[in-house]
Amino acid sequence: MKKIVFGITGLTLGGAERVLVDIANKLSKEKKCKITIFTIYAKGELEKQLNDEVELKSIYNKQYKELTKIQRKLIIPIKILLEKRKIYKKYIKNKYDVEVAFLEGPVTRIFAQGKEKEKKIAWIHNDITKVYGTGMKAKIKRNIDENIYKKFKKLVFVSKDNLEQFEKQYKNESEKAVIYNYIDSNRIIEKSKEGQAEEIIKGKEINIVTVARLVEQKGIDRLIKVHSKLIKEGKKHNIYVIGEGPERTRLEEIIQKEQCQETIKLLGAKENPYPYIKKSDYFALLSNYEGYPMVLLEAQILGKYILITDTAAKETIKEYEESKIFENTEQGIYKGLKEVLENTDNIKKAEKSKEYNNEQIIKKVEQLIGITI
Repeated sequence: MKKIVFGITGLTLGGAERVLVDIANKLSKEKKCKITIFTIYAKGELEKQLNDEVELKSIYNKQYKELTKIQRKLIIPIKILLEKRKIYKKYIKNKYDVEVAFLEGPVTRIFAQGKEKEKKIAWIHNDITKVYGTGMKAKIKRNIDENIYKKFKKLVFVSKDNLEQFEKQYKNESEKAVIYNYIDSNRIIEKSKEGQAEEIIKGKEINIVTVARLVEQKGIDRLIKVHSKLIKEGKKHNIYVIGEGPERTRLEEIIQKEQCQETIKLLGAKENPYPYIKKSDYFALLSNYEGYPMVLLEAQILGKYILITDTAAKETIKEYEESKIFENTEQGIYKGLKEVLENTDNIKKAEKSKEYNNEQIIKKVEQLIGITI
């Protein structure tokens, strides 16, 4: 039986993390291979959702958020950078038939170590031209990763747009493929029936839910400003943000400044966000940039009307009529959301969940790692 290792930063509440858990559970259940998940940080919320057959290894027996600021920002990043060969040798080298770096960043740099390129696959979930940000530090990371990705035999992208952006950024001769995110539809539908979302999301106003990590990429700051402006213009609606992250304090300050504490709520991370999505009138993901967001597929499965900005995320809704794409600026979001709020009675609502072809996707994953029977 083939032994496969997937690497990711941690199994916290995130889209790529959710995809990996579903893939690992599916492959291990079919007993076509032995799956190990390697993480930098342990104790992620999604760990307990793994099948018993999936092995889990971690460098640090702590969650990222349990570390001190200096550990998160300086000590551990430097330690991993300087000791990535040592880490690879201890946890990965000569132990597996296939090595899959499932997320950009530190894990990909660790998995690039060693000389057995034939074993190596890297999964890319975001627009590589935007993940680094700007400035000298970003330029250094971009140059380092150009060489890092050359160490992998195969590169997998979660959208065609991400592949195109990567090829604009880097010259790379590795094999490339697009595999959309695998998703367990039945699990989502069943989980949406749980919980007490109706105790939080209530009232006659329009309710908009977004699920996103509180990071700059997701553009929650500009959503708050747009929301505040529309409320002051008399466009009544509520926004509920599910997710946690380093931007929370800054976002809370913006909410206080805009005096919209009663109409926009940061609900924090939820292991089961689906009852909240199901209860909403609209699901929104108004990010600065995106890859192929799993949460948009989940919203479609739950039959929600979707609002997004013009990012690579539009690839997820190209065959989903119950959606609108806003110009990817603060003014574009304002104009788009205002139009939605003013015409809500005339906007067609999705009436049933979308069929999602999981089996085709899992077959592509099996072919990729060489376990198709």
